[in-house]
Amino acid sequence: MSESSAEAAVAAVASASEAAAGWRRATGLAGAAIGVIAAGAAAGVAIERMTVGRGMRQKARLALDSAGPYGSLRGTPGKAYADDGTELYYEVDDVDPESAPALSPRRRRLFGRKAPAPVTVVFSHGYCLSQDSWHFQRAALRGVVRTVHWDQRSHGRSARGVAQTQEGRHVDIEQLGRDLKAVIDAAAPEGPLVLVGHSMGGMTVMALADQYPELIRERVVATALVGTSSGRLGEVNFGLPVAGVNAVRRVLPGVLKALGQRAELVEKGRRATADLFAGIIKRYSFSSRDVDPAIARFAERMIEGTPIDVVAEFYPAFADHDKTEALALFTDMPVLVLAGVGDLVTPSEHSEAIADLLPEAELVLVPDAGHLVMLEHPEVVTDRLADLLTRAGAVPAGATVSGYGSTSSTARRG
Repeated sequence: MSESSAEAAVAAVASASEAAAGWRRATGLAGAAIGVIAAGAAAGVAIERMTVGRGMRQKARLALDSAGPYGSLRGTPGKAYADDGTELYYEVDDVDPESAPALSPRRRRLFGRKAPAPVTVVFSHGYCLSQDSWHFQRAALRGVVRTVHWDQRSHGRSARGVAQTQEGRHVDIEQLGRDLKAVIDAAAPEGPLVLVGHSMGGMTVMALADQYPELIRERVVATALVGTSSGRLGEVNFGLPVAGVNAVRRVLPGVLKALGQRAELVEKGRRATADLFAGIIKRYSFSSRDVDPAIARFAERMIEGTPIDVVAEFYPAFADHDKTEALALFTDMPVLVLAGVGDLVTPSEHSEAIADLLPEAELVLVPDAGHLVMLEHPEVVTDRLADLLTRAGAVPAGATVSGYGSTSSTARRG
């Protein structure tokens, strides 16, 4: 299906009575299914959601929204501006300078006997998420190390991309790398850096390295790549049969663009099919069967908060993403590569491929974990991240980092 035919199909249906129940249902299903497939979630509704009344489910969601503390952490706000003028929102969690650790050999080599500023850990989130997706790791590291959490353009509290809204351009991963550079320049203009990226955030880190290799060589002392990929994302089947995934690949770009042009109508459909949406998100975000319902709802809120036109603006970037060569810039530093074994969005084989190119990196594969491993098994991610920071000299060897969260699974380290 071409983009023009997809647009014509949507226009033809929209020109009919929007009040028709059939159209509302069709639009809702399309908006939910296609929007969440692009966000890394697509499947059937969980059985329990089919056997509990809609009113009860709605009340449960409201109760979880009011009771869950996830995403409530806030720091000192700041704004950076991308090269196209897009306003990027970030927050800083500072730490007492007196608690800074002694310099590691790498930091001493890079900065001399005295570092000009404390180590700053910069967290980059994934597609259709926000900085709040690092809730557990942020809570655990508060007071231990300086951290920066930012929202990618058109996500969270950052503004809509100027190039996308004014010029109609799709986002590319290179742009996200430049956005990260703008955030670093504003929030951490000097001193050593640790870069942490999940999914699209990991791709953003790779794009930063590809475009600013001198920054990596001169300032970055460690890197963590969580549930991400350096390329070949066009081969991911999302757990679908071959015929099904091939069909999705053929029509999805055009359909997404068409739906993005009818964003208001599609958003109404997504809200009307919240139960389907929740089941889809759960399948593609998590792998374990006993995920805390409040965590599942937290993920649902982040993903459902991403408008369909933003989903459409970002989706084409992933097929073109290839930053394999940029990985060479991370060879001379501690690196953590971590993924959930049950990740259907960026399968763990992609993390293994990254680790193969970085033989000194620590590879951690987390059983019974899906794409949102930092929410599903937060203590595993926090533990390995704390170890990385210690090895990089970013935190004192004796520092206490809270084991925020719990899980019944253990990780396999490569």
